[in-house]
Amino acid sequence: MDATVYGPESAPRLALNKSPARRILEAAVRSPGFKVGMGVLLLLLFAMVFYPMLSDVSATTINVRARFLPPIGVGDKWIWAHPLGTDQLGRDILMRSVVGLRYSLFIGVASVFMMLMLGCGLGIYAGYRAGWRDTVIMRITDAQLSIPMIILAISILGVSTPTVQSIILVLAMSGWPLYARVARSVALAERSMEYVRGLEVLGASHWRIMLLYMVPTILPPIVFIAVLDVARMMIFETILGFLGLGVPPPAPSFGTMISDGRKYLINAWWIASCPGMFLALALLSLNLIGAAFERARNQVFGGSDGSQ
Repeated sequence: MDATVYGPESAPRLALNKSPARRILEAAVRSPGFKVGMGVLLLLLFAMVFYPMLSDVSATTINVRARFLPPIGVGDKWIWAHPLGTDQLGRDILMRSVVGLRYSLFIGVASVFMMLMLGCGLGIYAGYRAGWRDTVIMRITDAQLSIPMIILAISILGVSTPTVQSIILVLAMSGWPLYARVARSVALAERSMEYVRGLEVLGASHWRIMLLYMVPTILPPIVFIAVLDVARMMIFETILGFLGLGVPPPAPSFGTMISDGRKYLINAWWIASCPGMFLALALLSLNLIGAAFERARNQVFGGSDGSQ
């Protein structure tokens, strides 16, 4: 009976048999930065999901009699129903920060997903088909890249009523060209490979080659980088809220809360500081996870041992 025995010397060969995406994921998971970032992110997600279910405090209810209550541990009057205090209208800071995190994360993830799908789709199509199609798509990409994201957002949202959907659309319109350029460069290299020529000789359609063979090659490295873009989109969403172009009230958002709280920084610093703390923790966790994926990708494709 033929049996295969795997010894220690076969470990490198088995590792090479794994897909690059799986090797990147396994290397990232072993990173201490990934563990810390994922722990913080899971804690924030747990609070975001369960705290509104467990608490009977509303994020939008105004209670003038409870305005400017300090957080627990600050001052002589501790109100356990409001652990992080209340704002100038008596609204609970913790509940508003948790709900604001929902909006910020949703907008960040949704906008990056649209950027990824649109940018990669156009980039793969342009790189594979080449010719005039490539020229037209890349000129549109260059034109889009010449417009700063914040200028485009202010121009569009400033003349209309901002909504969650319009904010996601504006952010996606601003960021897709970067993904298109990366996907195009990879598609240009892949279209000259022997397996692509073989598929064309066998009669495979262009769409089948792009969807079934090129997309799995291009997406994994880009998806890992997209984690960092989620944090970037959350920052832009906060900036828009600070400028009054974010999620419309009474729904809370980090930018709106920080903008309102800056008027009371001397006497009620927690109004702006607590939402800022939640945003900082979310950005820190995403950046740690994204950096771990980036180091793992460099380790896998660069052949380093990651000891540096």
